[in-house]
Amino acid sequence: MDKIRHSKFYDLFLNTLSKKMVMGFILIIAMGTLMLSLPIATNWGRPVSFINALFTATSATCITGLTVVNTAETWTPFGQVAIMIMTEIGALGYMTFAVLLFNVMRRHLNLSTQLMVKESLNLEHLHDTKSVMQYVIVLSAAFQLAGMALFAFDFVPRYGWGRGLYISLFHSVMSFCNAGFDVFGNSLMGFRDDSYMLLVTTLLIVAGGLGFLVWRDLLLFHERKRLTLNSKLTLVTTLSLFVIGFVILLVTERDLSLLPKGTSWFNRTMNTLFLSVTPRTAGLISLPTNELHPGSIFLIMILMFIGGTPGSTAGGIKTTTFGVLMVQSMAQLRGKKDAEFAHRRFSQANVSRALLLIFMASVVIALATLVLTQTEKIPHNFGLEYIVFEVLSAFGTVGLSLGLTPHLTVIGKIVIMLLMFIGRVGIFTTLYTLSRRQVKKNLIRYPEENILIG
Repeated sequence: MDKIRHSKFYDLFLNTLSKKMVMGFILIIAMGTLMLSLPIATNWGRPVSFINALFTATSATCITGLTVVNTAETWTPFGQVAIMIMTEIGALGYMTFAVLLFNVMRRHLNLSTQLMVKESLNLEHLHDTKSVMQYVIVLSAAFQLAGMALFAFDFVPRYGWGRGLYISLFHSVMSFCNAGFDVFGNSLMGFRDDSYMLLVTTLLIVAGGLGFLVWRDLLLFHERKRLTLNSKLTLVTTLSLFVIGFVILLVTERDLSLLPKGTSWFNRTMNTLFLSVTPRTAGLISLPTNELHPGSIFLIMILMFIGGTPGSTAGGIKTTTFGVLMVQSMAQLRGKKDAEFAHRRFSQANVSRALLLIFMASVVIALATLVLTQTEKIPHNFGLEYIVFEVLSAFGTVGLSLGLTPHLTVIGKIVIMLLMFIGRVGIFTTLYTLSRRQVKKNLIRYPEENILIG
């Protein structure tokens, strides 16, 4: 009986925490919308429409980068800095900044705050809260400052000290936070010949999408002499997707034949490398997406759906979810009962949670696609992929587009905003917030019987 009461209490408490997390993100979006609605935020001195300000604030807070207006042409430095701040808060989680404020004020975290941090970073143990938060803050600052310094070598000679350092900071934040905003007007298409800039951007995208827990394991490896199962699965899955994506893109794009003939082999390789990394929820692009081969677009859609690592700045269903299901599938095909990896076996709860996540994500994507087919116009040179690509980009908080976002109807904007929000907050957190479920113990279990599958 005590166990049942404990389960009910924890479930109720988790529901309350989920609501607080959702309300926290909504509050950030509301404040961002207010800032972007000010005349000082736009280049023409008058506010943008409410729906466009709300869409941009949602995209920034949900670290996506899909935009209905051109960031470089529309927003002043004030507006761009507001977008950068929302992106930073959205990527690291508003609880990170709350903990930072507590540390500055030298106040101890209460149990409620620690549990919210635990849920926001997908931690297993409550005692990890303080140490992980320290790693999150220090690593984030270190990576972004290092990125800014590396970009400065490229941007300062181009734009001067003031403008060059500002662009270096903005682009470092967007790259590490895996957001697709830019201050150039056409993403990174003007830098397709700049292999150095593409390489630094790629490294920052990977650093942000790898996850803070994985980075902590890697940095402490010399002391512990081991990696957790989560880190091992993350690294193997990430590397596998990276290599497979790179090889497939070399084939589908014919070694990037859309680049000029005089382009060097190294630059072609660097652009292909960048193209295989950016769908992992980064949203920055050096080549026009709508000119890519259909096979490449299909691959990018798969990578957007998978996304990055739990506890990172990335979205999607996450690499660990994909990895667990791949291991489980291989085990079933070999006739094994258990899904084993690195001399460990995944619990049935892990496998069931991964399957539920895949199913719920598929339902959300299917419903959003169905609605958008009724509200949006598809150009003659595109098919259903024109809408599905945008849906996956929003759900995976990626920011890549085939061109639909700037032409969205009001209903279309609302649908895409909801997708970005669900993709950032998480399906399970959203379900906890909307539901009033309670843990129930089955007092009666019916007889088991098999049905035909497949």
